[in-house]
Amino acid sequence: MSSLAKYEVENCFDHLKLYSDGSVFRKDPIHYDTPFIGDNRVIYKDIVFNEEHNLSLRVYRPTTTKSSTSSSKKLPILFHFHGGGFCFGSRTSPTNHNMCVHMAKMLEAVVIEPDHRLAPEHRLPAAIDDACDALRWLQSQARSSNNKDDTLLDGADFDRVFVLGYSSGGNLAHHLAVRFRADSADLAPVRLRGYMLLSPFFGGTVQTKSEKERPSEGFWTVSKYDRFWRLAVPIGENQDYRLVNPFGPFSPSLAAVVLAPMLVVVGGSEIMRERVNDYATKLHKLGKRIEYVELKGETHGYFTTHPLSAAAKNVIQITKRFMYCNSN
Repeated sequence: MSSLAKYEVENCFDHLKLYSDGSVFRKDPIHYDTPFIGDNRVIYKDIVFNEEHNLSLRVYRPTTTKSSTSSSKKLPILFHFHGGGFCFGSRTSPTNHNMCVHMAKMLEAVVIEPDHRLAPEHRLPAAIDDACDALRWLQSQARSSNNKDDTLLDGADFDRVFVLGYSSGGNLAHHLAVRFRADSADLAPVRLRGYMLLSPFFGGTVQTKSEKERPSEGFWTVSKYDRFWRLAVPIGENQDYRLVNPFGPFSPSLAAVVLAPMLVVVGGSEIMRERVNDYATKLHKLGKRIEYVELKGETHGYFTTHPLSAAAKNVIQITKRFMYCNSN
């Protein structure tokens, strides 16, 4: 009598391994070389928003603002959805934490960073369902003005809520924009004013010209992106899955969907540049309110890997202008 030993099917940086019997090895905790940035101008706290799946979010709030000395000034709310190919990432990682601290301070906003379940243990649409739950948590706080989970939301403006997502978080932002369409009152009294998609992680079975001609941009490669998709999509699906390819053969038409204003940003030297540009172009042709920004020479990681870089500071300023222009 014999049995086949399990073998390794997928390996992501030795931090995540999927085996032939469906079991998963996940390195926990992952060591990061990036140090945490402390700043007493921003306070934060973790709150559970989904008890069923034991998911938490982190709320950041600036202690002072430059534009007003009034303590009654309401602050806009910015949701930040992290990247990680749906397989990695957490509100507690130093890159995500540092960027949220920086955004809360520079944007003078309450920043909320939710966790979501990770693939392959929890394949799509789990992450999108969790992102929706995070927004509904905010709705519950807006409806309970005298019974909020935390005082960090006191004085937050539930009428000025924005969503920003980086990489796979940008994919989440797209699906949130479609699900909570601009003509819907589904989240009332929360009002989603706009979405910012930074290098949104989309895919497709047909490669773009840039993916064929430039399959590597240093650390990131097409083969690594493909691996993330194999781990993230439901068993039996491919990169034309409706949550991967927003304009793919199995995706619903967006022609009649009323979308809130969108800002799409991508690095000019990213493998995904052409795919992201095509996404923005198609939305524009459908008459959607969309702004497209290409950062010359930048590769994937320009925003979170180096939160104090010139590119990241530029994105912060672009984000600040977008929020201001869509707040009235």
